Amino acid sequence: MGKKDETMKKYKIFVSGVQKELKQERRTIKDFVLNDTLLSEYFDVFLFEDAPAKSKSAEISYLEEVKKSDIYTGILGTKYGSSAKGKISPTEAEFREAQKSHKTILLYIKGENSGNDKKREEGIQNLIKEIRDSKSGFSYKRFGDATELIRLVYRSLIEFLKEKGIVGRGAFDERICADAKMSDIDEEKVRWFLKVAKAVRKYPLKQDTPVENVLIHLDILKGKELTNAAVLLFGKNPHRFFIQAEVKCLQFSGTEVKKPFVNYQVYSGNLFEHVDKAVAFVLDAIKFPVIQKAGSTRFHRPYEIPEFAIQEAIVNAVTHRNYNNTSGVQVMVFADRVEVWNSGSLPPELTVEDLRKPHTSFPANPFIANVLYLADYAQRAGSGTIEMIEQCKSQNAPEPEFMLIRNVEFRTILPRDVFTEEFLSRLGLNCRQIKAIKYVKENGKITNKEYTDLTKVNSRTSLRDLNDLCDKNILEKVGFTGRNTQYILTRHNPDKPDTNSPKAT
Repeated sequence: MGKKDETMKKYKIFVSGVQKELKQERRTIKDFVLNDTLLSEYFDVFLFEDAPAKSKSAEISYLEEVKKSDIYTGILGTKYGSSAKGKISPTEAEFREAQKSHKTILLYIKGENSGNDKKREEGIQNLIKEIRDSKSGFSYKRFGDATELIRLVYRSLIEFLKEKGIVGRGAFDERICADAKMSDIDEEKVRWFLKVAKAVRKYPLKQDTPVENVLIHLDILKGKELTNAAVLLFGKNPHRFFIQAEVKCLQFSGTEVKKPFVNYQVYSGNLFEHVDKAVAFVLDAIKFPVIQKAGSTRFHRPYEIPEFAIQEAIVNAVTHRNYNNTSGVQVMVFADRVEVWNSGSLPPELTVEDLRKPHTSFPANPFIANVLYLADYAQRAGSGTIEMIEQCKSQNAPEPEFMLIRNVEFRTILPRDVFTEEFLSRLGLNCRQIKAIKYVKENGKITNKEYTDLTKVNSRTSLRDLNDLCDKNILEKVGFTGRNTQYILTRHNPDKPDTNSPKAT
């Protein structure tokens, strides 16, 4: 990894608030700041609950930490906090110390409606009254949940960096990659890029343009120094500079993370290779065995994932991940779904729900995003997730799911068939039937005997359960009748009843 400027100051944030009541909010702030691509470069966060035990009293310790901090972040809820008779609570004590020490003070009140302030404990009411007094000079914001709190904190910290003249230093991908030289750039990859970009995006540079000029035109060469983006995109061996520049791909035989793996690969190389190899891994893994039907009709399991959705999920992970974090992108193929994980969070301007409707793009690594767009690997203006959804719909496949975990990890989940847990939960199936569907997903089929062995029921109950699954268009019968009858996931749309679905035998 490129060398870091050892003289760069990291500003210390002290997070204050009643620990028991505001545990989630306190933890969310720390996790977000330390895992955000930009903020983690300039801030450290102190939580008292994470501090090692000391011989000093708790009161002395936390006040010393306030003194050593640059920013005091106070969260006010409904509780004042425990305090000895005649003494103020730790939260107020920390606030008073921040005032006394002339710290930058950021205040956030939980609860959007000021009319509810009277329901808070008296000590908190008094603090809020003081803070709201315009003569006090304090600036405060109200928030409803942890997601909104993060947005407010992010904006406040960006303003802090602007005041310090730091924010202009840019994102990870535009910073200089120490020790990287032009000899580390793969000229053949640059020529390939120019050919594709000209054909697909009408990129103006000719294919024989000198490499240095290409990098300057893409704004990923600063003077004579290569940026992180230049090395990640066109480097001969980016892994030499960035140990985290890799994609791990795993295939499992079932629906859970269990060893042994069916396949496990770690791909390094440049970012184009990350995407190409990871997409190829998934496409190869989701090839289903051909099912033989009576009359020699052959077909695959019905619901598949559009190739665009797979590529877009992986491109997004590579583009928006937090490269300051040592964890790479992880792609996991299960019997019933594909999951793509990357470190990092959504920008404060977006929520998970926003990804399902038109939205502006806020790439964490804008220079990487621009080059991937020019090479036809990525969409522009936030349209990629919408196109994923539309293509899945047009193919009668389940829509992708987007998840943000603790504001530090983003996941895209692509179901391989419509029979997701959420869908099955609405059908009123018994536990035996759900277990059998999971078995079919992992093995491609099930027989009457396998059903009885799996669920420990008699043959009559097995047939009744299988008939019900056929009636609901979840399973359909293939092969001959009798012992050789096999049941696979249906080719029909289970939301539309099929009166001609065959009964189990």
